[in-house]
Amino acid sequence: MTEVTAAPATAPVSPAATARLLAEAARAVDAPDLVLAVSRNGVRTVHTGGSAEPGPVPRELMAYELGSASKPYAGLLLARLVALGRVRYEDRAADLLAPGFPVHPAVRRITLRHLLTHTSGLPGLPADFYPQAVPRWSTDPYGGYPADRVVRSFLRARPRHRPGTRWRYSNFAVSVLGHTLAAATGTPWEVLLHQQVLAPLGLDATRVRPGPDGTDAVGHRRDGTPVPALDTGGFTAAGAVRATPLDLLTFLEAHTGGAADSPTDSSLATALTEVTRPVLRRGLRHAHTHTLTWFQHPTPYGPVLFHAGATLGQQAFLGFRPGTGLAVAATATRRVHRADTFVATAYGLLAETR
Repeated sequence: MTEVTAAPATAPVSPAATARLLAEAARAVDAPDLVLAVSRNGVRTVHTGGSAEPGPVPRELMAYELGSASKPYAGLLLARLVALGRVRYEDRAADLLAPGFPVHPAVRRITLRHLLTHTSGLPGLPADFYPQAVPRWSTDPYGGYPADRVVRSFLRARPRHRPGTRWRYSNFAVSVLGHTLAAATGTPWEVLLHQQVLAPLGLDATRVRPGPDGTDAVGHRRDGTPVPALDTGGFTAAGAVRATPLDLLTFLEAHTGGAADSPTDSSLATALTEVTRPVLRRGLRHAHTHTLTWFQHPTPYGPVLFHAGATLGQQAFLGFRPGTGLAVAATATRRVHRADTFVATAYGLLAETR
């Protein structure tokens, strides 16, 4: 099913052409539920499909687990708090979390910027996470590791690299960032995210917990077996966001400036600009560019910023081209596997579409 809204006369690509492009792309992805959504200067085209029978709630109105694609929300929250003067990027996390608590010198040097940009020196997950997670790896690996345990693991950590010297993707670090911002502001993460990001952007169908029965998409293993809803335990900031594809487009449109109702709040506008600015390079010949929270790639049509995520049975992709009004959001209800085409298909819509 494809839903098309009327396009302005100046649109370089017609909604009908975009609808055909999405329908063709959808054929490359095998999933019980699939949504591919594109926004061009606020004009939206949404394609829904999948191998499962549609339920009573349209697929584009279901909330999907974003997994690691939650991190741009954490990044925008930090950027807005900095713009408001409530924290600084160079604030040290340990000083905000546990003032005076004795920690390893490397931990003492870890800043909020290090945590968000995966340059803290922390591992992907705490070392003691795995013993409790492995026995339930395919059902609930995170739920048994609560917030206080994440914080304790951070305070007793021994980073392998000096903060700011190496890039290593870390759910642990971004989770610590969430707990640090909550401590610094005296506000629970969920409330803070809603106050500073979700409500100002009008993201009424975005949350960090499962919603009412029948409103959340159900994930599936590769064999089609349903999996339970994700419980992120103490790793909320790193992967707990759930959102409808339409809300994902609203979130992305705010970054592109393509929507008519782009934010007018100065601190939020500043934050949206800040998270699109390149801040580091890594890899061979420094080929990989990152902003505070997005991966950045060059394309023939200009740079694209994007982030993908996966949970036990769902996948999500978010991306946009700064300054062009183009945004792509995609969701699927099948666990990622080696031959999976979902991310490549969604990325192609972003990077290869005129």
